[in-house]
Amino acid sequence: MLNNSGNTPVPSGVESAERRQSFFSVLREAIAGSERDFTSGSIGLAIFLLSVPMILEMLMESVFAIVDIFFVAKLGADAVAVVGLTESMLAIVYAVGIGLSVGATATVARRTGEKDAEGAARSAAHAIYLGVIVSVVMSLIGIIFAPTFLSLLGAEPQVIEQGTTFTRIMLGGNAVIVFLFLLNAIFRGAGDAAIAMRVLFLANLLNIFLAPCFIYGADIFAFFGINAPNWLLDYWIFPKLGVTGAAVGTTIGRGAGVLFAAWFLFRKSRRITIRKEHWTLDSEILLNLVKIAAPAVLQFTIATASWSALVRVVAGFGSEAIAGYVIGLRVIMFALLPAVGLSNAAATLVGQNLGAGKPERAEASVWKASFINAAVLGAVGLIFLFFSKAIVGFFTDEPQVLAYGTSCLHIVAYGFVFYAFGMVLESSFNGAGDTWTPTYLNLFIFWLFEIPLAYVLAYHFGFGADGVFWAITIAFSVLAIVSAILFKRGKWKEKKV
Repeated sequence: MLNNSGNTPVPSGVESAERRQSFFSVLREAIAGSERDFTSGSIGLAIFLLSVPMILEMLMESVFAIVDIFFVAKLGADAVAVVGLTESMLAIVYAVGIGLSVGATATVARRTGEKDAEGAARSAAHAIYLGVIVSVVMSLIGIIFAPTFLSLLGAEPQVIEQGTTFTRIMLGGNAVIVFLFLLNAIFRGAGDAAIAMRVLFLANLLNIFLAPCFIYGADIFAFFGINAPNWLLDYWIFPKLGVTGAAVGTTIGRGAGVLFAAWFLFRKSRRITIRKEHWTLDSEILLNLVKIAAPAVLQFTIATASWSALVRVVAGFGSEAIAGYVIGLRVIMFALLPAVGLSNAAATLVGQNLGAGKPERAEASVWKASFINAAVLGAVGLIFLFFSKAIVGFFTDEPQVLAYGTSCLHIVAYGFVFYAFGMVLESSFNGAGDTWTPTYLNLFIFWLFEIPLAYVLAYHFGFGADGVFWAITIAFSVLAIVSAILFKRGKWKEKKV
């Protein structure tokens, strides 16, 4: 079923207990939450047990984007542009949340590998301290400067008027995004990925219900072709907020997820529980976290800010181009975020195995996860190549938006195999605590290569918006190749956390 890593020979004629297990029993264990030691035994089994809940978690994360864009798309190109431009700003919030989560995962996983449960809990508590500080600062900036940011990104006047409240809610409530990433990263680092999956499931369930209710109010029944009775309409409590309703529903859903995750972390988790004594401030732990998280925040800020710059390039071709770009990227992220699950599994295995003093097992885990990821994303890329128009057509029937979205999906899909390797390798550097290497890579490849290439292809060579899409594909392919070269050198194995 799942191959042994090859590190521990199985005696002839003796079948391991792992091999005797049925696929479905292992799948149930992965979803329910495994209590195995991931620093020994089958690498393939470890990847499976960690990646299944992580993939499901990432699928749930991507559903946020898909649900919102599905309902908002029916409001027109301007509404989609509001969401797209705000998402380009939220990319910075995601960068900070993911950067902090890298520090949390690296330190918690390393302490877990060392069998230091108290140290893992203390690291988690200090990661939460950092999350509170940065989310408050970002909230103030976002609320005050929301319309200014929309204008700087090239939004047309009607888009700014329609979208300012939406943007203020999303940026002002950034704490729910930061802590979803942060708390789930703590669970992943400890090897308790099933909890993170449940958190996102709850958050999405609420978002799927609340977002359309707040967007359309009582008109939601007509949207679905339902002839609602008058008594139901009389007692309907959800106001019709338009695009702003998407922000309200999403923020409430994510907030509920954060509370659920906190309850588990403080009360119920089997692998890591924060108690009163773990909150005592320790400057050494905090400084160690900052040293790992700060370059990771910079790393993801560099990468995600590049998406904002690309939106600015696309904006030169109008709201239809932005809307097509946004829809295309949402679909792409739906495919890539589950692949992040495999990447996160590799990062956890790297951290735990380095903590256990097994660097070679850590490296073997990364390569195995990379090839699995490449096979999966390669298949998805083929689907996108052949069915891009039909997929984008599910979200919009506006001809120009459909054309831009189809082109985006089609072109970017060419690089999916490269993305698979790059995602796992960069996550593995971070899992080892070597957050500077991918930071340098992101700076040079995205800002000094991708963005200039996108502008030149779009405006000087006449590719239009397609030039931006080709630049994305080329840049991520180069990133994967360079990451593989640096990973093979093995300096990440020497990183102390």
